[in-house]
Amino acid sequence: MSVRVRFAPSPTGALHIGGVRTALYNYLFAKKSGGKFIIRIEDTDQNRYVEGAEDYILTALEWCGIRPDEGPQSGGNFGPYRQSDRKSLYKEYADRLIAEGKAYYAFDTPEDLDEMRERLKEARMANPQYNAISRNQMKNSLTMSAEEVNQKLESGEPYVIRFKMPKNDDVRFKDVVRDWVVVNTTTLDDKVLMKSDGMPTYHLANIVDDHLMEITHVIRGEEWLPSAPLHVLLYEAFGWEAPQFAHLPLLLKPDGNGKLSKRAADQLGFPIFPLNWSDPVSGELSKGFKESGYLPEACMNFLALLGWNPGTEQEMFTMDQLISEFSLERINKSGAKFDIEKAKWFNQQYLKNKSNEDLAQMLKEENNVNVDMELLSAIAGSMKERITFVSDILESGDFFFSAPTTYDEKTVNKKWTAEAVQKLAQFANEIAKLQKVSPEEAKEKFVAVLATDDTSLGKVMPALRLALTGAGGGPDLMEIISILGTAEAANRINKAIEVLKTAD
Repeated sequence: MSVRVRFAPSPTGALHIGGVRTALYNYLFAKKSGGKFIIRIEDTDQNRYVEGAEDYILTALEWCGIRPDEGPQSGGNFGPYRQSDRKSLYKEYADRLIAEGKAYYAFDTPEDLDEMRERLKEARMANPQYNAISRNQMKNSLTMSAEEVNQKLESGEPYVIRFKMPKNDDVRFKDVVRDWVVVNTTTLDDKVLMKSDGMPTYHLANIVDDHLMEITHVIRGEEWLPSAPLHVLLYEAFGWEAPQFAHLPLLLKPDGNGKLSKRAADQLGFPIFPLNWSDPVSGELSKGFKESGYLPEACMNFLALLGWNPGTEQEMFTMDQLISEFSLERINKSGAKFDIEKAKWFNQQYLKNKSNEDLAQMLKEENNVNVDMELLSAIAGSMKERITFVSDILESGDFFFSAPTTYDEKTVNKKWTAEAVQKLAQFANEIAKLQKVSPEEAKEKFVAVLATDDTSLGKVMPALRLALTGAGGGPDLMEIISILGTAEAANRINKAIEVLKTAD
């Protein structure tokens, strides 16, 4: 059977970056195996459904370059791909389990459940739950006569359908990441399979859907590992072959102390969602990786290495390279620290590899810069070794777009000398005679002016930078002069001489 994997998000809010990594690993594995990557929307929890969340999830994955072979938008032969559209399917399978004695009706009220938990607490039960022991004292089809059960069903009394957990049985399954997992059923409760509103729980719906959609591998977060024994038992109950499981390690806070959360990301000042998300209830806007200036290819490269080890020193991977190199066997068991500085480093590398023209186009589109493209490309080329985000070209290279109005005080105090001012005036006079210069020609002129009395570069260069940019550091000065043009450069030098002389 060919590989078929699925990413099954719930539309209960924005897509967490950990969910993006899960989708990415599923996508990489499917493509590496020549299989299919499916998106299935798991919207069985109608109480937590958030308007707009599904569209957000699908748009976010599109931005990430994770495109499904089958799903709500692309269709396919195994649809529908929303669980709410498959509602009529699940009751049939729940009824089958009841008929075979593997599940049962439970008519307990919320008050009955609270009373049961209190009773078990008083009996010093460490984990009070509805299980193989406590179910015998509850209102369910195991403790009632068939006649009483039928009466309750016919009268429309609310009920849920629970799985009848085997008593004191070892559940064993092999996880691709964690090897053999063994859990005794005495630690497990009789999970609800069908809710009183007629909707299936995640446990039933995802088993039925994975079987009907012929899913071969379930690759999901570590938080689902406690549910895996139940899922294995459900496959056995139906007589179906279970898929292979691979439970991914957690994404941890940058210090490694606990799971990465939105709150932690907010406190540390970095995004947790791929795109901007506006909470429809609170109205709170959470900035996304895209809007924060990250490139999708940098994000995917960064995320791929959070939990997966290629086995080499290579760090930069295109999507095609990731597909070629990826394997489930090289996924780590331990959690991965979410180092946002490393994410920034990846963004820097990808920006450096962009052409000047591409950077200029991005700057124009994303920041609404109304500057000639040839000039913008030259500015981008001068700045790209120094930027983390495209917007840094505007922020750190603001002097390209407007003359400085203030000058770095430290540089003024240390480097703005009478000797430097004299040489700057001569240099301004020389370049003003020219229409334009290349960086090489600008340097020749500058060196020639200094050579008239053997003045060293170090005595004048900081003052020249100060005059042109107002700052004490930045990109290559001769490139700046070439980009600004001779007239503008000469004007800035003369203005600085006038302003700083007056300030003196």
